[in-house]
Amino acid sequence: MSEQTVTELVQAAGRAARSAAPSLAAAADASLTAALGAMSARLAAEVEPLLAANRADLAALEASFPDAMRDRLRLDAGRIAAMAAQIDALAAAPFAPVIVMRRDLGNGAVVEERRRPVGVIGANYEARPNVTIDVASQLIKSRNVGVLRTGGAALRSAVALVDLVIAPALEQAGLDPRAIQLVRSPDRAAATALVSAPGLIPLVIIRGSGPTTRELAMRAATNGVRTLAHADGGGVLYADTAAEVGLFRELLRASLDRLGVCNRLNLLLIHGDRWDELVAVAAEEFAALGIAPVLPPHTQARGHEWALDEGNEAHVTVDCVHSPAHAAAIANEETSGLAAGIVTADPEHARQFLDAYGGTGAFWNTPTRLLDGFKLLGAPETGINVDHVPGPRGPVTFRDLYLRQYVVMPADGAGALPVS
Repeated sequence: MSEQTVTELVQAAGRAARSAAPSLAAAADASLTAALGAMSARLAAEVEPLLAANRADLAALEASFPDAMRDRLRLDAGRIAAMAAQIDALAAAPFAPVIVMRRDLGNGAVVEERRRPVGVIGANYEARPNVTIDVASQLIKSRNVGVLRTGGAALRSAVALVDLVIAPALEQAGLDPRAIQLVRSPDRAAATALVSAPGLIPLVIIRGSGPTTRELAMRAATNGVRTLAHADGGGVLYADTAAEVGLFRELLRASLDRLGVCNRLNLLLIHGDRWDELVAVAAEEFAALGIAPVLPPHTQARGHEWALDEGNEAHVTVDCVHSPAHAAAIANEETSGLAAGIVTADPEHARQFLDAYGGTGAFWNTPTRLLDGFKLLGAPETGINVDHVPGPRGPVTFRDLYLRQYVVMPADGAGALPVS
């Protein structure tokens, strides 16, 4: 498919979504909740065709496709049930209030800060079928429409989810089924086209590998398209002088239950006073999990994200530090700033680490795997934003997919506004 054809495909999807925007913007809360409920029910009803589409995706993979990536792509009945449960939880979550603030200006007028939907939101994400459901459900909950583009490896699964679950659920709830569009091309030029139409798709959620995501974010900025980018990850765990060995073992296991996710353990820092002991403990746990520790001296950067290193996902970088502040400084300066934790029985050491670390999620005696919108906030996430600028940071959920609007009106609700 030529680049021009792919661009036309993306723009056609954008126009179709935009035509459905009024349907969602004006929808009653009950209609949106009904659409989400129907999505959950259809996931349960369509398990077999969804699994068949996913098996076709898996069968089409080349033999060299990494195991961790296969795991992210694979669906089974349990994962589909978990997707339905997350939608049910999202449907039950209270809607974000339209009016955020109301202030009397003291001159006969009042100002209200209101939330308004963005309109059309694009999303480019990795080959993970559950993300199609996560993003679509949040767009619906926030009254936005969307143009979704997933990795080519998951395209059959995404098509099945849109055609068998999302579109019929919208229609069943009396909403425009065109609200969620899928770019039905595996061509990577579709990602570029998605961030190149500011008048049609003004905001794009970008997830995936660091270099690709950063490149798309730069192209989007050149084109005047705003992005919510989730480019880099990698969790950090600092084992303190007061680390309890049993808890240290538990955190290692909990942090490495899945290797292809951004919030898994990536960098293990151990205090020098406990180095020999805890390196040995970590080696035992890593061996049981099939993980290869990367000990100093290192040939790669300490923050190198193994989850994105195809074929080398089963690695963890290990290094020595001399204080909580030293560990926090490394996490701040040499990693993505996604998440870092400390294992310690000393509250003062924990305070030093938590106060010094400036990343998105900070953890004490708990695994960085908890940095997840559903686990922390009770709503699926579109991604985790680690930007150091005002705006949504951390897990981005439906509550963040709004524009601020200031409405000034007479305080008594009638008559002319004062001039000054």
